[in-house]
Amino acid sequence: MGWSWRIGRLAGIDVYVHFTFILLLVWIGFYHYSAHEDWGEAIRGVLVIVALFAIVVAHELGHALAARRYNIETSDITLLPIGGVARLQRMPEKPSQELVVALAGPAVNVILAMALGIGLYFNRDVMEVSEAARVGGNFLAQLLMINVVLAVFNLLPAFPMDGGRVVRALLAMRMDYVRATQVAATLGQWMAILFGLVGFFGIPGVMGANPFLIFIALFVWMGAAQEANMVQMRSALAGIPVSRAMISQFAVLHPGDPISRAGEYILAGFPQDFPVLDGRELVGLVLRKDLAAAAAVHNPGARVRDIMQTEFVTTSPRDMLYTALNRLQECNCRTLPVVENGNLVGLITADNLAEVLMIQESLRQGGRRRPEASNAPAYEAGSRAPRPGSASGA
Repeated sequence: MGWSWRIGRLAGIDVYVHFTFILLLVWIGFYHYSAHEDWGEAIRGVLVIVALFAIVVAHELGHALAARRYNIETSDITLLPIGGVARLQRMPEKPSQELVVALAGPAVNVILAMALGIGLYFNRDVMEVSEAARVGGNFLAQLLMINVVLAVFNLLPAFPMDGGRVVRALLAMRMDYVRATQVAATLGQWMAILFGLVGFFGIPGVMGANPFLIFIALFVWMGAAQEANMVQMRSALAGIPVSRAMISQFAVLHPGDPISRAGEYILAGFPQDFPVLDGRELVGLVLRKDLAAAAAVHNPGARVRDIMQTEFVTTSPRDMLYTALNRLQECNCRTLPVVENGNLVGLITADNLAEVLMIQESLRQGGRRRPEASNAPAYEAGSRAPRPGSASGA
């Protein structure tokens, strides 16, 4: 995630902190200082927030370790002002597995709350809830309350929060996974509306307006919509190999070519980024954005080798399209070279994946049979024949 800094590594997982978290620490310190005009209280308030996010890391680590049990690795954990995000490399395949992974995070908070409660009891330091929530209240009691609140809040059925994922997993045991996701996402968006109303108007006699709840409402609303779209795309692309949708006619460049050659290919109608071959070896990619930047400099002697990207992600024609989509998203790129036995055989782009999704959706709405079960060349929609005057890949 952009604007994040790596602060450590736990159980083989990189932990990042977003710069907005630093802003939160500054704001909390100022708030506590304003309440007491005491720098000691300001530092104490910051320490409470640091402890809070240490608990959040433990919560996310619970998800990550539960996922690892099913051979699902976690790319990283990032701390944000609204909590933490553990990026799993893929979602669990079975609803029962997703249920375990979703419950693992809140379970960590329950265990920590029980441990803190036992410690407070034996220290004869048990306090009222209101006292624990007070600025300057007992530190351990505050940590106890933090864990209780995190466990309860995360288990609310607000997809894509943990409780929403629990709902989705339970529904998926009885219905189609896509339908279960749509139901959970709709419930999550209704919960987002509720969060927004409470955040804006408050609850008379209980709490006032809370801008933080409005922020969470936006996060839940957008997260639910994004997750539902991703599951629908996964369903549409499931079982379709890259070979059935890749662009098989494309222009190639060589390291010594002038960059004006790529401009000629664009004018000839090739919309994608361009692979660079040295003999038969794929050695780079020329991105359209880099080409535009190089053209603005007006350097007539510039060559392809000067602007090509030498680090790139590839896919195999036997990979599934959903795998290719995941790789496009992970590398934040628009083109994946398709390589087989060391040879470039095609390209997968974000545009032709969108075309496949559009065709799949049209066929679904028309009640026709899924294309992967037929011999119709429905997946060739993304292929583009070379136009007159253009060069094709060799």
